[in-house]
Amino acid sequence: MTYVNVMDQGARGDGTTDDSNAILSAWQSVCGMSGPTTLLIPSGKVFFVKRLGFNGPCKAQSVGIQLAGKIVAPTIDAWVGDKGSWIVISNVNGLTIDGQGGIIDGNGSSWWENCKTCQRPTSLRFQNCNGLVVNSLSMTNSAQAHISVSSCVGAKFSQMNITAPENSPNTDGFDIAGSKFITIQDSTIATGDDCIAINGGSSNINATRLFCGPGHGISVGSLGRNGAHETVEEVYVYNCSFTGTTNGARIKTVPGGSGYARKITFDQIILNNAQNPIIIDQNYNAIAPNAVGQTVMVSEVTYRGFVGTSAKDLAILLKCSTLGCFNITFDNVDIVSSEPGKPAYASVNNAHGTVTNTVPKFSLLS
Repeated sequence: MTYVNVMDQGARGDGTTDDSNAILSAWQSVCGMSGPTTLLIPSGKVFFVKRLGFNGPCKAQSVGIQLAGKIVAPTIDAWVGDKGSWIVISNVNGLTIDGQGGIIDGNGSSWWENCKTCQRPTSLRFQNCNGLVVNSLSMTNSAQAHISVSSCVGAKFSQMNITAPENSPNTDGFDIAGSKFITIQDSTIATGDDCIAINGGSSNINATRLFCGPGHGISVGSLGRNGAHETVEEVYVYNCSFTGTTNGARIKTVPGGSGYARKITFDQIILNNAQNPIIIDQNYNAIAPNAVGQTVMVSEVTYRGFVGTSAKDLAILLKCSTLGCFNITFDNVDIVSSEPGKPAYASVNNAHGTVTNTVPKFSLLS
């Protein structure tokens, strides 16, 4: 294994000098080598970076980034150019990133205060990266979403630690779109929005042993915005906990769209004072409430082995379209109010399926 240290390419690591060009120079060396090579961002240093683009394809079948130091983004006042993203890794196959105690700091507070409704950059964006492995990476205070995964096949994220204040806007942990065979496991995600948002074109998404909260839970969607045709299938969320989240297991679609969300399972879920533990909302962000017409079809959704508490009396909300949700399964679900002695209840509209050993008690259309 060959290592290319960014300090040898002129990086200062003093927290104030823009080290973007030095890090990019080091990356170009790594990407241009024919054998296994790793970009080294050493510990004990703070690298101020205005913008990074790690572009491939690289010569070697596998390359690495070892992040032991700290990378810090500019404030909104120092930002130059496009606001869509800060660090972009594109068209790099066989990439392994090892966090090694390092951290990526999006410096988001100046954006949240001064740019509440305008576009803000995602901190780390992976595009067209197949065979991606990311371990032990810490991220904090992204201006917008922390990690975006788009058009990737085969990615595994493990031992991730993603944090932002509960009131920070749209600071999703992960946004996944147009990607397949993505695994996120053994991680903590505590932000101001979705821990994981699974968007259109995604399939075979696995979330396992995650601690989520605060935030908005794990969401499929929203799907069907602006009349779009979008699909999500084969999602498996297993052995995860939601603590103090706005939602737990959520599926959201927008009236007027088309496509489907299907073969989705939430299994062995622990709830601690979650506000909406289980929710299907097919009237999400609707301009015309209860609009009649085409819709994203929701089917083959399973909720199994839930236990814990709801911060609201309404613990289960299934707000399906006029066309209905089908093959919805509840099996061994036990959700009670976080206030002792106070009853919890379910509200169900146009949902078809079966209910077994579930509290609160309710029934679905056959």
